[in-house]
Amino acid sequence: MRFMIIVKSCDEFEAETTPAPDPQVMAEMVRYHEELAQAGVLLDGSGLQPSRKGWRVHHGADGGKRILDGPFAEAKELIAGYTLIQVRSREEALEWSRRFPNPAGKGKEAVVELRQLYEMDDFPPSQPLEDFKKIDTLMAKS
Repeated sequence: MRFMIIVKSCDEFEAETTPAPDPQVMAEMVRYHEELAQAGVLLDGSGLQPSRKGWRVHHGADGGKRILDGPFAEAKELIAGYTLIQVRSREEALEWSRRFPNPAGKGKEAVVELRQLYEMDDFPPSQPLEDFKKIDTLMAKS
């Protein structure tokens, strides 16, 4: 079972008020991710740059597409980073999420959300699903 641990953004993350992340927070994140790696459950993890450096693609009902440059309002609805883990159960994922360090630092409010990823076996058989499985096989070889 794969889960994504999502670090929700905040005004401070979006403003990028410090030139570098808080060294204490970074040290805690390093230790946590080392524990994940040593347990063999870490798949990936990274922080995201502020939304002002990104864009959104809006798909219209008419089939058209519109590009909207950041920044985006409501920082609390944005994602600041993620950690992707593969565990045996929902309970194991919950336990790892409880150990996730406060991404904003001690004494500050922060939200970390956990979401399970879909697996190919979650969907009924179809040709597009078989095509996706082929892509997964190609990715595994690279």
